[in-house]
Amino acid sequence: MGVLSGKKAIITGGSRGIGRAIAAAFLREGAEVMIASRSEEELKSAKRDLAIVPSRVEGKPDKVHTHIADVSKEADAKALVSAAIKEMGGVDILVNAAGIFGPIGPLEKADLGAWKKTFEINVFGTFGMIHAVAPVMIAQKRGKIINLGGGGDGPLPRFSAYSASKGAVARLTETVAAELKERHIDVNAIAPGSVNTKFLDDALAAGPDAVGVEWYRVLEKQKKEGGTPPELAGELCVFLASKASDGLTGKMISAKWDDYKNWDKAKIAEIMKSDRFTLRRVK
Repeated sequence: MGVLSGKKAIITGGSRGIGRAIAAAFLREGAEVMIASRSEEELKSAKRDLAIVPSRVEGKPDKVHTHIADVSKEADAKALVSAAIKEMGGVDILVNAAGIFGPIGPLEKADLGAWKKTFEINVFGTFGMIHAVAPVMIAQKRGKIINLGGGGDGPLPRFSAYSASKGAVARLTETVAAELKERHIDVNAIAPGSVNTKFLDDALAAGPDAVGVEWYRVLEKQKKEGGTPPELAGELCVFLASKASDGLTGKMISAKWDDYKNWDKAKIAEIMKSDRFTLRRVK
């Protein structure tokens, strides 16, 4: 039996890249998923691929649902949660994987409209989904929320909108976790690592003048060598969505570097007594 057997998950940005890898990992562990994207064609393609993912649980033929949504719009976020409840019978897990890079280049040349749009999707979209699903999880007295916070744990010159928005997601994760802790809802963020996704292609397409020569070379090397496998993010999200992580909340965990697979209940209790895996206050 899979560790997510019987669980219902919404995954925004689930039609490609890291979001799709997370959806595949959930399906393998027996979860039923609804993936959301702004692109109908991408959703169709993803559903075809995900429909053949082998599961540890037999006998559930229609486990992949799709829904078109722009998470930066409040109405779309609410409609997505309503659709998940109607089609799957509930929501146990929310993964906020929808996101964009935003403008790339020197800050003085950044398009302010595009900069704001990055926050609308990465930050307001993340909060909008949490806002829409929270009443459901509060009523059932349980839930797991996973945000993507990679890029928010340090400065990223020439990617100011992306870096700042992910920093906001990291602090939002800690804040929402503190508020929902007594409701038995765990809220965490993950840092997936340097995964070869469309984000990387967009950065390379922007060129060395926009990205910076040194950083451009790093990205070229990543593209050539393969980067961090997106499956690592999927494995981490399975842990954070499962009972194995109960009580772990308000943390940002690295899919590549953190030894979460060896965390038992005692280790989680120890971590929760510290400020490890958080944005520390400068004293």
